[in-house]
Amino acid sequence: MGQSAPLAVAMLSGAYLVGSIPFSYLVARRWGIADVRSVGSGNVGATNVLRAAGRTAGALALLLDALKGATASLVAMSLAPGSVLPPLVAAMAVLGHMYPVWLGFRGGKGVATGVGAFLPLAPAAAAGGLLAFGLAAGLSRYASLGSVVGAVTLAALTFAFAAPPSVSWCAAVMAGLIVWKHRANLRRIFDRTESRLGVQRQ
Repeated sequence: MGQSAPLAVAMLSGAYLVGSIPFSYLVARRWGIADVRSVGSGNVGATNVLRAAGRTAGALALLLDALKGATASLVAMSLAPGSVLPPLVAAMAVLGHMYPVWLGFRGGKGVATGVGAFLPLAPAAAAGGLLAFGLAAGLSRYASLGSVVGAVTLAALTFAFAAPPSVSWCAAVMAGLIVWKHRANLRRIFDRTESRLGVQRQ
């Protein structure tokens, strides 16, 4: 990697801690939701904040979750350009969002943080993933399905666009984790019990 082991450990640990910042939880609290994990789907993510606290809160949570991923990657790219560390840092930020130390390792599903983290590393693939998310979510009205399709598309496009192998494989790991975190949602889609966008969860 061309970087000292202490620097690599510091960067990866820092990325995890930055990813762990529970912006969706904090934004929901600012909008009067004591614990977003106790309402709606129970997920610490922008979609649940949207349903529980409204569009402004949901959009802010989405933006902040994406920004923490992008910040982690950009810092890594500036400190270790051309090395394997930036994509590893991106993956660690996503892992931090999913399993945040601040919330007892019960976090969100990593979609916004993942897109933010890989946008500086693979801009075209991230844009394609966002487009796939929008199409899948818009046509199906399932945010969860859009999230899975978008994450898998982003990872696939990093291979198709010949991104560095470290970027592609870290994106693939991220996509796998996102699919895993959405397994209950996918089951509910098949059972036709999953909440659709624009419909309040009962």
